[in-house]
Amino acid sequence: MYQLTFDINEFLANTWQKNPVLLRGAFKDFVDPISAEELAGLACEEDIASRVVNTTADGWDVIHGPFEDYSEYGEQNWQLLVQAVNHWYPDSQPLVEAFRFIPDWRFDDLMASFATPKGGVGPHIDNYDVFIIQGEGERRWRVGDLGNYQQRDNNPDSPLIEDFEPIIDEVLQAGDILYIPPGYPHCGETLTTAMSYSIGFRAPSQQEVVNELADYFIDNNLGSQRFTSNDEPSSPGVVSTSHQQGIMKLLAELANNPQAYQTMMGKLLSQNRFELDICPDESITEQELIDALTQGATISRIGGLKVLKLEDDSAQRIFVNGEVFELNELNAETLTLLTNQVSFTSEQALALIDAEPQLQTLFTQLLSQGFYYLAE
Repeated sequence: MYQLTFDINEFLANTWQKNPVLLRGAFKDFVDPISAEELAGLACEEDIASRVVNTTADGWDVIHGPFEDYSEYGEQNWQLLVQAVNHWYPDSQPLVEAFRFIPDWRFDDLMASFATPKGGVGPHIDNYDVFIIQGEGERRWRVGDLGNYQQRDNNPDSPLIEDFEPIIDEVLQAGDILYIPPGYPHCGETLTTAMSYSIGFRAPSQQEVVNELADYFIDNNLGSQRFTSNDEPSSPGVVSTSHQQGIMKLLAELANNPQAYQTMMGKLLSQNRFELDICPDESITEQELIDALTQGATISRIGGLKVLKLEDDSAQRIFVNGEVFELNELNAETLTLLTNQVSFTSEQALALIDAEPQLQTLFTQLLSQGFYYLAE
């Protein structure tokens, strides 16, 4: 179990999305949730996003996985990064749980890193919030202030920026956490062979929301209302200010109508950027589920799965990995329980099914689609 030592309420009120901070000893007696060897094993897999960043005299080279061997990189100047470790390695889930004081819809993934001395990724800026947790070994982190920074070598395609003046320059040790909001430049350098973990939280951009909304309207033949007016400009080639504002008001009306956007929003926010370890069990029946639970099985979500409900939703439903599950017969408390709890013991599941029979069908459906699994 990973228990944070800092005041979460104080952090949310004064630091979250406001300014970077180093939280010394944020985890007491921190234990790495995964070993370097196990991380290297994940990086062998085709479906798992991984990369090696190799520090060279001219900068940084990025080599994308999968990887079978690391001997060519030597004993220093490189770093292995594996995305969405929580999707594939269940023992990492307790570390993720420690950060669920931030809503699940924002959660992106748990990235794990193995780095040799002098290994790093160079100065860069992220567009999401990140908690960097130091495991075994030591890394030096520098964080700069908000500002306008040139991309490395004036290359618009480079993920790196030119160097910056640090406002934080510290060496992290096991259990320390560095929190960095979007827009702050940062750079890590490995001092001794080290493991570290990045837990990212991301919100959709305006482009993503507009694109998703447009697709939803087209697919469902919605948003057909057209602009009308009572005043026309005296010049035929002029688009008046009132006409401009009236056309854009059509979008504002949709944005203020929950029935127009809620389905789109639930589907968008419940999706993942990275592959999930989905293994469908299409043959399972509702009776087989009851038999398994009676024998002591536990129902658990697969790693990284998002199960969400919208407050004040216009329908009784949950959203799972971009899919909608209508649950008209369930009460609001049970819906909230489904979204908050990642696993159910046999006793809990049987009691819930007894109280809410629709859950037997729902759990069977979630198992058949591979979103949940049965464990002993």
